[in-house]
Amino acid sequence: MSRHVHTRDAEAREPLLTGDYLEPNELDSDEGETIFDRSASNITCDVGGSAQKRLTYEEAVDIAGFGLFHWLLLVVCGWANASDAVEILCVSFLLPTARCDLLLSSSDMGLLTASIFLGMMVGSYMWGYLADQRGRRRVLVVSLTVNGVFGALASVAPWFWLFLLLRFISGIGVGGSIPVIFSYFSEFMPRQRRGAMISALATFWMAGNILAAGLAWLVIPRTWAHFSLGSLDFQSWRLFVVLCSVPSLTSAVLFRLLMPESPKFLMEAGREKEAIQVFQVIFELNMRGKGKDFPEFGLCNGSKQRGELDETRTWGSHRERLARILKKALDPIKQMFNDSLKSRSFALLIIFYCISFGYYGLWMWFPELFERIEDGGSPCANVSLLLSPLHNQSCYPVKTAVYMEGFIIAASNLPGNIFTILMMNSMGGKALLSCSLLVSSLSVFLIYVVQTKAQSLILSCVFSGVSVIAWNAWMWWERSSTRPSYGPLLSVSSQEWAEWQPSWVT
Repeated sequence: MSRHVHTRDAEAREPLLTGDYLEPNELDSDEGETIFDRSASNITCDVGGSAQKRLTYEEAVDIAGFGLFHWLLLVVCGWANASDAVEILCVSFLLPTARCDLLLSSSDMGLLTASIFLGMMVGSYMWGYLADQRGRRRVLVVSLTVNGVFGALASVAPWFWLFLLLRFISGIGVGGSIPVIFSYFSEFMPRQRRGAMISALATFWMAGNILAAGLAWLVIPRTWAHFSLGSLDFQSWRLFVVLCSVPSLTSAVLFRLLMPESPKFLMEAGREKEAIQVFQVIFELNMRGKGKDFPEFGLCNGSKQRGELDETRTWGSHRERLARILKKALDPIKQMFNDSLKSRSFALLIIFYCISFGYYGLWMWFPELFERIEDGGSPCANVSLLLSPLHNQSCYPVKTAVYMEGFIIAASNLPGNIFTILMMNSMGGKALLSCSLLVSSLSVFLIYVVQTKAQSLILSCVFSGVSVIAWNAWMWWERSSTRPSYGPLLSVSSQEWAEWQPSWVT
């Protein structure tokens, strides 16, 4: 009992935006101990004879209004989104120099770039499931911390295998923060603003690309960043790895100190008082200076009662509880591939895979490709370099032009983002997605054909700018309404999936 009281007291002191409203005696459950079913709607309205007006989640979000809180939320979530982009692209910029210090072959470099994505595969589903059990905010804090801590530790890894392992663990953190950030963010947004604000959040990925490229350009070519750390020769690329972990760690601190839990999660968990207090914080920040008072209302309760949840948590042996948890975690995937949704799910998964394969498959190699064409010629014509002995390859002095070109390619995302914002409503997601995929594939083919460095740079910029349109078109659809947080296409129920289908899918 004392442990529970201590937990509630600690939780009451946590977020700056909610600490004034969460009193210890009002918390009737330990945060995150609730397990609720995603297979159907978990929120029901049962007035039960009460005269107090009871609101649904969407109605309560509308009453809280739109204003200062949401812009602050955009900055915090956007910085976290940018931190994920920095962490993913970090490896691509260090390859031209780290390959000598870590004695990397081309296959080793390919394995290193793949390691963070393998970690994301593991992390996205695991963290998403925990976000539905323990709360969005708590999972964001932990996953961003994992990302930042293990990303920074990789900077002092003296051996390739250790560097690879730490990058994999960092990828597990990235796999948690990316999908949960968008779910967390969308659950605070009024429906009328949700699509536009999610598009704004997606543009922070471009900011992360530019930040990573800019840091690489400023840090890696500098000789002053080279010093000895014991027996470790601490080159400038290792300092770059440390700096790339800072955005994730600062994002974790911001979520821990400033941001409240998702009110939708609190409602589904049956924690009505806490959810109302979060809506009160949003209302008071949005209506500051307008002289409006927060209206009194109740919320539709979660469909599972606490007694049922306690029974779910305590009934059976450890093995039986683990089996139930695993079964519950796999249920959303089964629902995606039932008879009525099978064809749609396969089509959308293929599209998502192709966008990821094309975009990251080339983006992660841009610095290395431009390193290979510094002496002229096509990047694809320089494969003989792959077969040359490692001791004949010199990584120093670092070629500054390689990182300048990477920065230019990252900046080429800006026109694509602007084009998406201007044309999304008029052209629609299907047209933008189809056209951008076609043009980006054509530009990749032409990179193989061209023979000069300038031509390769221009086509790479075209590919980068057009590919981001495809990403934005995808994200605009995928996150335009509130959805579970397991990651892309991994946790929708049959009923929810049918409701979320845009017209162009059918």
